[in-house]
Amino acid sequence: MKKKVYLITNYFHFASEKASNRYRELAEMLSRESDIELEVITSAFYQRTKKFRENQEELASGVPYKVTFIYEPGYQKNVSLGRLKTSRVFAKNTLKYIKSQPKPALIYQVVPTLDVASSVGKFANDNGIPFVLDVQDLWPEAFKMALNIPVVSDILFAPYTALANKAYKSADAVCAVSKTYVERVLSVNKKCDSGHPVFIGINLAVFDENAKGAEKAGDRVKLAYCGSLSESYDIKLVIDALALLENPPLFVVMGDGSSKQNFENYAKEKNVEAEFIGYLPYSDMCRELCSCDITINPIIGSSVATIINKHGDYAACGLPVINTQRSEEYCELVEDYEMGFNSVSGDASELAEKIRILTEDEALRRRMGENSRRCAEEKFDRRNTYKELVEVIKGLI
Repeated sequence: MKKKVYLITNYFHFASEKASNRYRELAEMLSRESDIELEVITSAFYQRTKKFRENQEELASGVPYKVTFIYEPGYQKNVSLGRLKTSRVFAKNTLKYIKSQPKPALIYQVVPTLDVASSVGKFANDNGIPFVLDVQDLWPEAFKMALNIPVVSDILFAPYTALANKAYKSADAVCAVSKTYVERVLSVNKKCDSGHPVFIGINLAVFDENAKGAEKAGDRVKLAYCGSLSESYDIKLVIDALALLENPPLFVVMGDGSSKQNFENYAKEKNVEAEFIGYLPYSDMCRELCSCDITINPIIGSSVATIINKHGDYAACGLPVINTQRSEEYCELVEDYEMGFNSVSGDASELAEKIRILTEDEALRRRMGENSRRCAEEKFDRRNTYKELVEVIKGLI
């Protein structure tokens, strides 16, 4: 007899909405298990477009699991009171829905958001339902980064810290996108002796298929960035570093965001040659990335991010990475695999030197690139790494 499993997340992406998604991949793997009947519970509001999903029937028709859309009023800014308010409504409506249904064998809950995790966690605990948390981002730590006022921020976000702790304590098993996030949960959870850090990762076979036909054009070395263009990413630091070099590589920037025009203007001001390509579909991004020579991960020093989406793509393309992110976990990964250089956040001179070394040494780029690809195969390929998440679920039911 099949066991009913709920996978609950506000931020589920269907294939027509986003090429790659952790929880869609997990849902597809779970749906292939003969003893599991999966239901995905997600929002009728779509985060990326800030619009309501009016094609719900179409989205749910082509997947091998049940999908339930829950109403929430939505929001327009990622860091806003509106986002916090709408998550409360989603939590209330989700709890109302699952109370109206037969009890599942297990609930797999994604964080964020905290409201739904804490309320569903209490429901699961009260009813003896195994409850698994998968932490993709730390709230309120991520909000504190955007509103970092000493003492004031701690007071302002104290209720959300308490909400996070409540959710974390309720988990019977802890999964997360990094070891750092697992440790945060275990700092308050006394039910679990250990957790399961499984990187967001990528489907390496899909990446390789997308990257077919990638060619390096010309002799000039290319330094690549892909991702959001917002103030969380220190593109200006990269431009400052390139401005210090006599023969800098061409800076290729893939992505879009609120600071795109600002970054373009800054590059012109500094007389740094940069190609701002804009947003690319995932398949095109893979090819463009593989046509470059070096990747760069310039995240501001105050960021609480650890292992993120672009790390997997950077490793998969088999190129060395230069990293300014302070995440101890990612810095150790770069060092352990010898797949690039870590550089002090905010230090343009040190960054310039790291860029110069790799620009001038093709053999070093090749060796570090091979190590980078090995890291992708061992640490980031979802086909292998997500088996651990499936085993956690199967072990509890």
